[in-house]
Amino acid sequence: MSSATSFRSTLHNKARSTGVKRWARRALITGISAALLTACASSPTGRQQLKLFPSSEIDQMGVQSFAQMKEETPATNKTTTSQYVNCVANQVIAQVPAKYGIDNWEVVVFDSEQVNAFALPGGKVGVYTGLLEVAENQHQLAAVIGHELAHVLAEHGNERVSTAYATQTGLALAYKISGEPSEQKDQLFALLGIGSQVGVILPFGRIQESEADIIGLELMAEAGFQPEQAVSLWENMAKASGGQSQPELLSTHPSHDRRIKDLQKLMPKANALYEKAKAAGRVPNCTI
Repeated sequence: MSSATSFRSTLHNKARSTGVKRWARRALITGISAALLTACASSPTGRQQLKLFPSSEIDQMGVQSFAQMKEETPATNKTTTSQYVNCVANQVIAQVPAKYGIDNWEVVVFDSEQVNAFALPGGKVGVYTGLLEVAENQHQLAAVIGHELAHVLAEHGNERVSTAYATQTGLALAYKISGEPSEQKDQLFALLGIGSQVGVILPFGRIQESEADIIGLELMAEAGFQPEQAVSLWENMAKASGGQSQPELLSTHPSHDRRIKDLQKLMPKANALYEKAKAAGRVPNCTI
């Protein structure tokens, strides 16, 4: 083959290769665009959501993340503490409608000073012992647990991961669960509901937090816990923060004052559910 023929052949191959790559990119963009257009769903409150992943895949990610959490953070060795938290959690979990398809929830009390709790897709709940210093009674603990369950029921994890994927910040997150600690894994945990993330996900985070307050308040009331205690909880949270909480603009959570005001507006409906629960004999008695 002459050098001229070889050169023309090389150009042809490069052009064909470039064409294939361009076609692949166009196909990928078209596919993602189609997914974005067809992956809209509605949350339990009727809000539009973007969910690009099958629920089963997100559930698996939640289960794997929880397994790693249990390896890295010790569970409390105080039986009474674990029994107390499980007593409250089980009462609230019992009010989760069957349509969500979560039959077996796992609740673990982690021995940590963090004033926090979380729930993950796949029916996993974590409560840190530090929370019990601020959630002063069963009703306040139920408010937190109801709120965290609401994140799972509303598939906020799927929504957050989908948004990250759509903005090209989460392309490899699903593969970063195992292995050594990394920024990507921390981000995945944040998207699923462990911790918080500031950035492009932020505006959705605040909306999701407020939505979880609505759903969670109803769950705790239906379980027979006093809904007014949700307000007391966040008053306690405000005191515990000592005024050091981040400004609402930089936090995925609404400010304490905003949250309290919103919860107070929801009290008429929540109290009606609470009275109905009492009439049905749902009167929790969880003590530590």
